[in-house]
Amino acid sequence: CSMCLAMNDDNLAPGERCASTSNRNFEGRQGKGGRTHLVSPEMAAAAALAGHFVDVRNLNKKGANV
Repeated sequence: CSMCLAMNDDNLAPGERCASTSNRNFEGRQGKGGRTHLVSPEMAAAAALAGHFVDVRNLNKKGANV
């Protein structure tokens, strides 16, 4: 849970983005200047695999890249 609260050194640097499955998001929660995007577990997994945000609704379409 340390990233969830930006505890210790586990936080976002200014300008970094995070896909979070947390149910809370307010400015600076995961690091000053970082951006937290609340996503479903499916979206978080797809983003982790792709290395960027993807729309899971398109994953079953022919030619979809992840």
